[in-house]
Amino acid sequence: MDDRDVIEAAMARALGLATRGPLAGGNPQVGCVLLDASGATIAEGWHRGAGTAHAEADALARAAAVGVDPALIDTAVVTLEPCAHHGRTGPCAEALIAAGVRRVVFAVGDPAEGAGGAALLRAAGVEVVAGVLGDDGETLLLPWLSATRRRRPWTIVKWAQSLDGRAAASDGTSQWITGPAARLDVHRRRAEVDAVITGTGTVLADDPAYTARDADGALLPHQPVPVVVGTRPVPATAKLRAHPCGLIEAGAATLTEVLGDLHDRGMRRVLVEAGPALTSAVLREGLADEIVAYVAPVLIGGPATTIGDLGIPSIDAAPRLWFTGVDRLGDDLVVTLRPAAPSPSTSKES
Repeated sequence: MDDRDVIEAAMARALGLATRGPLAGGNPQVGCVLLDASGATIAEGWHRGAGTAHAEADALARAAAVGVDPALIDTAVVTLEPCAHHGRTGPCAEALIAAGVRRVVFAVGDPAEGAGGAALLRAAGVEVVAGVLGDDGETLLLPWLSATRRRRPWTIVKWAQSLDGRAAASDGTSQWITGPAARLDVHRRRAEVDAVITGTGTVLADDPAYTARDADGALLPHQPVPVVVGTRPVPATAKLRAHPCGLIEAGAATLTEVLGDLHDRGMRRVLVEAGPALTSAVLREGLADEIVAYVAPVLIGGPATTIGDLGIPSIDAAPRLWFTGVDRLGDDLVVTLRPAAPSPSTSKES
């Protein structure tokens, strides 16, 4: 194997390690592999969430724990450009410089304000190689990168519907359209986001708890913060008032303002679980980055559609989506989609 093959194999391993980290918590999933001069792996690390060691520091600590001579560490292969800012942990770029690493290879540059790790490394005489398996890194980090670049969280819109697109029966009953496997999957997804956004109408009608629970009903380790959008107050007796993470009442703020505020609070992934009015508003304003639709094999009919008016005048004007997954959960289907990717033939220049 030549050096390029060795580095790409190490990066593929680092990307796999990164997926062990949490999706929620505001920080990106990052993996790191340390190599000696021959290309052999010395140590590996990954980031376990906000407040814990970053992937580079984790790998360096693991190398030290097994008595590796720091002089043997030649190359650090990292999925994201090492940071240069001081937060709850020290700058990774400085840690790599202090360790005497000769070369740092990363897949994706860090768009966060004050990142600058590559420049710091180069200034210290460290060789820096950027963009190795960059497309794979962008795919892995897309929600976090998108949130950081736009300064609003990656927004997932979720709903459950009958086969004919209804959210409730004519008498208003809606529990349960989908089966237990689909409902458990919803709880898993709640545990992967920083917040669940809903409307006051849903709170008043359904009194949801919006906690993330396991099959036995126990709370999962990570809980999303409930965020309620609307002008009506949340009742004092509402279940959300007892949520373990507290409650954010967004009041009459616009959706864009709500999302911007959540970003400023450190949130990078949010889930919209709401009625047709709020769900439609998020879609209509182009704020949905991902859609998760649970489809039950049942016909309901009637006026209670899952989505209301989107302001689309014709079929030609309807936005196209692309499927990222279609899976069966018990008797139901879960369909995941994203806004349609631009055609490869479409120029980026006007």
